[in-house]
Amino acid sequence: MLRSYFDKNLIEAGCDEAGRGCLAGPVYASSVILPKNYKNKWLNDSKKLSDKDRYELRPEIEDQAICWALGIVDHKEIDEINILNASFLAMHRAIDKLKTKPELLLIDGNRFKAYKKIPHQCIIKGDGKFLSIAAASILAKTYRDDHMQAMAEKYPEYNWDKNMGYPTKKHRDAIRKHGVTPIHRLTFQLLPKQLTLEL
Repeated sequence: MLRSYFDKNLIEAGCDEAGRGCLAGPVYASSVILPKNYKNKWLNDSKKLSDKDRYELRPEIEDQAICWALGIVDHKEIDEINILNASFLAMHRAIDKLKTKPELLLIDGNRFKAYKKIPHQCIIKGDGKFLSIAAASILAKTYRDDHMQAMAEKYPEYNWDKNMGYPTKKHRDAIRKHGVTPIHRLTFQLLPKQLTLEL
């Protein structure tokens, strides 16, 4: 069972992102504030859950959370500021939208750019340790997947309905055959170094 809180006396927001390692599309982040007494034995790191489980948990999280929000940084901004800064910015945008102001931010991972004057705690593999971070991971993942499913209809050759923009063999084969789309991240290594790509 994941932990309900880091500090029982503070309003905590769990934060996580999805899509950092993708070759195309935006990075999504979510921030979630859960009640201190919230319990859910099924809630876990989104990567450890099936697609079906994630989508079943999403309305439960949205209904039970004190508040939650999404932040999005698109492929153009990612190319301009790099993916690490884009991940931080997406989390900042999610925190900006929270209707309740958190007193502590629980960040999945080992690095974060401080948000205003709110203290933060970086937790490696935090989405497998704290309910609020796990909830944020599920919302970020499912809403980004929704977006990539829509993009897959527009660009069916790239198999995004299955790979969500990650660098699978089918995705890279499609880049090799069809070139890049308007939503590919051009600063990323789209093909292995031994292969050249004409942009």
